Amino acid sequence: MIFMSEAEVLQRLSLELAYEAVEQALVAASDGSGTVYPVLIGGGFRAGEVFAVKAGNSPAEQIIGLKIGSYWPGNAARGIARHGSAVVLLDPDTGRMRAVVEASCMNGPRTAAADAVAAARLANPAAETLTVIGAGHQARFEVFAICAVRPIRRVLIVSSDQRSATSLQGHLSLLQGIEVVCTDMERGCREADILVTVTSAHEPLFAANWIRPGTHVSSMGSDQPGKQELPVDLLRHGKLFCDSPRQSVSMGEFQHVKTQIEDGSIKITAIGDVVRGAAPGRESASEITIFDSSGIALQDLYVAARLIRDRSGEQG
Repeated sequence: MIFMSEAEVLQRLSLELAYEAVEQALVAASDGSGTVYPVLIGGGFRAGEVFAVKAGNSPAEQIIGLKIGSYWPGNAARGIARHGSAVVLLDPDTGRMRAVVEASCMNGPRTAAADAVAAARLANPAAETLTVIGAGHQARFEVFAICAVRPIRRVLIVSSDQRSATSLQGHLSLLQGIEVVCTDMERGCREADILVTVTSAHEPLFAANWIRPGTHVSSMGSDQPGKQELPVDLLRHGKLFCDSPRQSVSMGEFQHVKTQIEDGSIKITAIGDVVRGAAPGRESASEITIFDSSGIALQDLYVAARLIRDRSGEQG
């Protein structure tokens, strides 16, 4: 059995590798060459402790497996990360365990890669101002990924936690030639060309009319029933895209317009269909495009498989 430690994943993983693998995974999820199974959500012994099991397969890539992701809020007091995850790949011939990849440090680049794949197709090509709402660990990955696909010149940080906002501002100082400013919610929304929400919110973060025509919005935080970052009015007037339509309406941002999606009054498009040319992305400079990322198993499986394949190639 193959084992890849957190330290080795951290050494080998790049945003470029994550982008390529996640883009392939999103296409597989949309064209039927890959399968995403329903998510299992469980809990720990104490309030707030939750884990999710996401599974999938891809016959073309000979990938079968699952990802276990956990959130244990009490870990902060222990001096360790709240989020943890591992990817298990099975041997497609025997069903036995083929590989275990410690994947906590993979979450950031993998999640941000999906955001970048969407922004590359949906954001206006000349988008220069990026607003990120939320200043936790994931936020910096989102910013770096978006800056790799669009000519960002200014980043606006919006957070209710000033200490986290200041810390994120420091991390983003590595970006050359980009102004980084901490600001309030309304200004951040009104001035954004690209708006990324990466929070654990359970109610809308801002007013729909704060988003100007032509903005691209990515909701990265809604990955459980009940979570919500965006106002419903914005969803009703935007052009909607997601990683997995079925998952988005069951546990992602679009669960809040599920009835309208089911009756056909609102349409959602898998971003993988846009990547492979089976559906249009942005069709005018004035459209508000919205991408919901609830996170699908194939993203984790493709990244893990790519890491293992690259290592095997080096050793072989």
